[in-house]
Amino acid sequence: MEQLIYIIAAGYIIFMSLLGFLLMGIDKRRACKNAWRISEKTLLLTAILGGGIGSFLGMYFFRHKTRHLAFVLLLPLAAVADLVILIKVLSLLNV
Repeated sequence: MEQLIYIIAAGYIIFMSLLGFLLMGIDKRRACKNAWRISEKTLLLTAILGGGIGSFLGMYFFRHKTRHLAFVLLLPLAAVADLVILIKVLSLLNV
């Protein structure tokens, strides 16, 4: 049972990171096309709720929001926190 909780926790962080990465890419594409955008609040909330790694990588991969102070400060912190949690969870799984 304990192993299942660790697997779910790791899966959650991986899923949220993929979601964060995709949202950054989608928002960048929409910005280039002057289309309806994803709110900054949604992008930041995704990062804070477990998607920090993907959001941080997406920010630099797509060169999106790199001049916004909130993103430059919060995404690296969220990424480090998620990475620490992911490493801890994986170590508890003996992977």
